[in-house]
Amino acid sequence: MNEQKKQVHDFWNKNSCGEELYLDSKSVEGFKKEQKIRYELEPYILPFLNIGSLKDKKVLEIGVGLGADHHQLSMLGGQMFGIDLTERAIKNTKTRFEKLNINSKLIVADAEKLPFKNEYFDYIYSWGVLHHSPNTQTAINELHRVLKKGGKSRIMIYHKYSLVGIMLWFRYALLKLKPLLNLSYIYSNYLESPGTKAYTINESKIMFNKFKSVDIKIELSQGDLLTDDVGQRHKGLILKVAKMIWPTFLVKKLFKNYGLFMLISVEK
Repeated sequence: MNEQKKQVHDFWNKNSCGEELYLDSKSVEGFKKEQKIRYELEPYILPFLNIGSLKDKKVLEIGVGLGADHHQLSMLGGQMFGIDLTERAIKNTKTRFEKLNINSKLIVADAEKLPFKNEYFDYIYSWGVLHHSPNTQTAINELHRVLKKGGKSRIMIYHKYSLVGIMLWFRYALLKLKPLLNLSYIYSNYLESPGTKAYTINESKIMFNKFKSVDIKIELSQGDLLTDDVGQRHKGLILKVAKMIWPTFLVKKLFKNYGLFMLISVEK
């Protein structure tokens, strides 16, 4: 593991996404509470991942995190596989599945080097993961390799021109009298794990150009709406004040194309 990937691993191995904020215990009740909060904050996840029955299909999730989405995928009836770069995420998801009596083959693995045969999966899902990989294009190429012809995938990666990006630029560039810092630098250094990236719609279309079809939709995240924290690193007075004065209704109406989440549906 090179140094850049180790930094990503170490960041997420301290806490899986949402673990510190929403998981108060690793009990059935704790996992159910975390799941409830997750889908209240991000109601678009469930319709995005659900493509109908996956009975007799092989399903892979890249980046299982706390396992909430992996649980939802398992309910579609497929043969479940899940990977994560961190030992913590695999342990958390295994604990969740053991308590809920659900089966999945869960392993620590690198999205840039998937340990599976060519054209092995019918459906691949990944939410907010591939933009953290040092070489996102390599991870996408690997996803394409292991997806069967005619197989479908649902992926969320970060959208560059988002309100989250603008807020972070305001805080870490403009207020620090460094207005020439660009959004790529801001995402890489201040959003989440070191090296985090965000892409334009056109850049994403190029990255996914090996697929037969690509559909992209922009979604306002809880960070854009300030119904939650902006990533795992940002707390304090500025954020508290911003939450109190943020015009959520107007944001939803006027800035719906400036969301952080880019929901990508592809078919091979």
